[in-house]
Amino acid sequence: MRKKGFQKFVATLLVGVMAMGCFAGCGEKKDDKAEGSLFNEVAGIEGYSAFKEQVTLQIPVYNRGVAGIDSVADNGYTKYVQENFGDKYNIKMEFIPITRSDVMTDYALLASTNNLPTILMEYDYPKVTQWAEDGYLQTIDLDLFANIAPTYYNRMVELNQLAYTKINNDTYFVLAERPYYDTTYTHCTFVRMDWLKQVGINEVPKSYADYCAAMDAIKAAGIAEHPAGGTMVTAAYVANFGFRNYPIDEAEWAQHSSLGTPSLSWEPTKKLIKRANAEYNKGYTDPEYYITDAETAKAKFINGETYSYGGYMSATVDWLDAFFAANPNAELAIASNYGGVEAGVQDFPQIRADNPYGMTIGFSSDATGDELKAAMMYMEWCTQPDTLYTLQHNDWNNYNNSKDFWCVTIESVKAATIEEAIAAIAPQGLPQDFTQQMIDNYYELRKIADEGHAYTDPAFSASVAAESEYNATLLSKYIEYYDKLVMCKPEEFDALYEQYSKEYLAAGYQAIIDERLELYKDGKTTKLPWNK
Repeated sequence: MRKKGFQKFVATLLVGVMAMGCFAGCGEKKDDKAEGSLFNEVAGIEGYSAFKEQVTLQIPVYNRGVAGIDSVADNGYTKYVQENFGDKYNIKMEFIPITRSDVMTDYALLASTNNLPTILMEYDYPKVTQWAEDGYLQTIDLDLFANIAPTYYNRMVELNQLAYTKINNDTYFVLAERPYYDTTYTHCTFVRMDWLKQVGINEVPKSYADYCAAMDAIKAAGIAEHPAGGTMVTAAYVANFGFRNYPIDEAEWAQHSSLGTPSLSWEPTKKLIKRANAEYNKGYTDPEYYITDAETAKAKFINGETYSYGGYMSATVDWLDAFFAANPNAELAIASNYGGVEAGVQDFPQIRADNPYGMTIGFSSDATGDELKAAMMYMEWCTQPDTLYTLQHNDWNNYNNSKDFWCVTIESVKAATIEEAIAAIAPQGLPQDFTQQMIDNYYELRKIADEGHAYTDPAFSASVAAESEYNATLLSKYIEYYDKLVMCKPEEFDALYEQYSKEYLAAGYQAIIDERLELYKDGKTTKLPWNK
C-alpha cells in the first residue's frame, strides 16, 4: 500500500498521538476476498441466506453530539436494523461513532489500530480519494456488487454515477442517491424579519445594496452592534461561486474549484475576501469573528446578537427551538438567494450544487469476503422501499428523521412531490410555520439551477499527489492570510493580497493547480454540466 500520504497526514494531525509505523499491515489481503463463491445464484435479496458463521458488519455513523438521546451506537435505529436484518442473516451489526467535524482524524486513528469499519463513507470526494490513496480501501468488483445489490447498482446506472466510481482506472466507490442535488433546498438561512420591520424594511434583502442598507439601519438603530456576526475559518472550502465568471472556463474550474484546497490567488476568492474586508471595516462583522467557533456563533444568534443563522432542516431543529424559547415574540424569515447580487461583483446568483450523489462509499481494505458481502447486502436491504420508509419515518428516542442512519443509500427523504418532501423536513412545533417559505426557497433555487447557475466541483479519476503533500500547510496559511486580509485597511488590501497570493502559490498551491490542470488535459476529470 502507499504510505506517503498517510504519514504526512499523521505528521500534521496526530503528532504525538501515534508512531509513524503504527499503520503497518493495513491493507493486507485476506484469503476470502471477493471470491466467486460470494456471488448469489439468484441476484438480490431473493438470493440471500444466513451466513454459516456469524459475520460482524461495522457501519460508521456521525456522532453529532446531541444531548438527551441514546448513543448513535445503540438506539432504536440500531436495534431495528439488528432485529430485522442482522439476526435474519447471522450478521452482528456494530455502529461506529465518527466525529462529524473531525472525520479524517477518526478514520486515521481507526486505521492505525487496524480497526477500520467495513464500510467507509463520506460526503467530500477529496477525503475518500485520500483514503484510497492511503490504502484504506479495497477495489470493488462492480459485477459482484450488481449481483448482491442490483437495486442499488441499477440506480447508480440510471443516475449516471458510474463516472465517480474510479481512481486511476480502479473501482473504489459506490454512491448513494442525492435527490434534488442541484438546489441545496434542505439548508436554509434565517434572518431577523422583526429587526427589518423595526427599521422600516418589509421584505428580506434581494440585492447586496439592500443588504448593506439593512445592516446600516440595524446598526444605526442600536439593535445590534455587529449584526452580521461571523465565525472563524476552519474549512478548506471557499464559498466563492457567486463571484465567478459565467460561464466559467472549464480548465480554470478544474484547477481551482475544490472542497479540499482553499483557492487563494484565484480572482473569485479575491472578490469574496474583499467584500469581507469591506464588511469588517464598516462594522457589520464582529471584530472577534476569528476566535468565534460555530457553537458560539449559534449561541449569539439565539441570544439575539446577530441577524442571521443557517443550517439543515428537519422536523426538529434544536437551535430554532432554542431561539424561539429565548425570543418568543421574534419573527424570522428565510433569506433570499439573491441577497448577494451586486453589479460588477456578483451579477446574479450562482450556487454550489451538491454532488450528484450522496455518500461516497468504499469498503475497508481489511474486510473479508463475507464482511464485504454482508456490507453489500445491507446496502441493498436499506434501499428497499419498505425498509427505507420505516427508517425515514420513525422517531426512535427523538432522533427525528436523522439521515445518519440511512444515508448509506439516500441523502434525504424522497417523496412524490417536492412539496411533500419539504413538508417532511419543515421544522415543527414553532411559533411560525416555515413550510411555504421553504417551498418558495426551493423554487428560487430551482430557477437558479435551471438557468445553469448551479454546478459543483470537479471529481478526478486519478489522485492529486500534491494535495496530499500540501493541503494541510495550505489550509493553515489560508486561515492566517484570510484573517489578515479581512482585518486590514481597505486601501492596503490589493497589495497585501498580491503578496499573500505569491507566497501561497510558492507554498504548494502552484504545484496543486498545475497537477490538476494536467489531469484535466488528460481527460481525468468530470465535466461542467454544459460541456457533457
